[in-house]
Amino acid sequence: MLELDINEPDKLVTVAHALSTRARVEILRLLNQKSLNIVEIAEALKLPVSSVANHVRVLEGAWLIQTELLPAVRGAMKVCTRTYHDVHMQLNTSFLGAKGEEQVYEIDMPVGHYTDCEVAPTCGMADGNGLLIPADEPASFYHPRHVSAQLIWFRRGYLEYRFPLEIPPNSRITALEFTMELCSEAPNYDNNWPSDITVSVNGVDIGTWTSPGDFGDRRGRLNPAWWGDHATQYGLRKIWRVDDERSMVDMHTVSDVTLAQLELASQSGIRLRIGVGEDANHKGGINIFGRQFGDYEQDIQMRVHFITE
Repeated sequence: MLELDINEPDKLVTVAHALSTRARVEILRLLNQKSLNIVEIAEALKLPVSSVANHVRVLEGAWLIQTELLPAVRGAMKVCTRTYHDVHMQLNTSFLGAKGEEQVYEIDMPVGHYTDCEVAPTCGMADGNGLLIPADEPASFYHPRHVSAQLIWFRRGYLEYRFPLEIPPNSRITALEFTMELCSEAPNYDNNWPSDITVSVNGVDIGTWTSPGDFGDRRGRLNPAWWGDHATQYGLRKIWRVDDERSMVDMHTVSDVTLAQLELASQSGIRLRIGVGEDANHKGGINIFGRQFGDYEQDIQMRVHFITE
């Protein structure tokens, strides 16, 4: 469920705008059944491909769909997948926090605020003004200036983040979500460069997503002017979710790990690790985007759904 409330007016307006056109609602209806590429959507709705591409960009910008570039007979095709089953808009916050109702604890973690790391070249990091450390020097990842990073890349290894968990003690967690913009890491860029990216929580691997490539066929929407055209440009916005039954990426089951295995109740915080393991089939690296790079103006977002009992 995509949770919105009146205290986040920009987010609320973005989603409302995306749902204000019949064509975009029809696209979401089509994606209820299966993932489709832009040409298939255009044919089903009898609309020009260019119009569908514009609608898809609006829906993607409102977090309602995800897109991936996949190999096709000629080049690559953009495949669209619906992100959420439901959208909940809370317009009166006086009802938030009622006993027995599901609530959401949300916190954004800047990509540079990792607490542990182990990386291998190619690797580096940048902010809105330039490179923060010398390229391909893993030891530089411990330099204090890493907290300013807005884009981080490495070929193998991991970054680990620690999130506070500030919910009432008599609460039952019903779902845990992490949202981030990611892609593979190739020299310069390569849209066909798969990488198995694994996310773990409190030391438990919850699921692996295979990034299809390191995307650079166009400039990222947020990239600063100094960032070159021949480097990584943008990623895909992915959502890892764990509930009482399974773990998912973009609502597709990736493992049978459940909340109980994460032992959240016994922890004062939550450890998130993002990495490419030595045993990965595709060791294509990672780019992690902050709010000043890529296509999405966000950091790593954690959302904890809970009920106060």
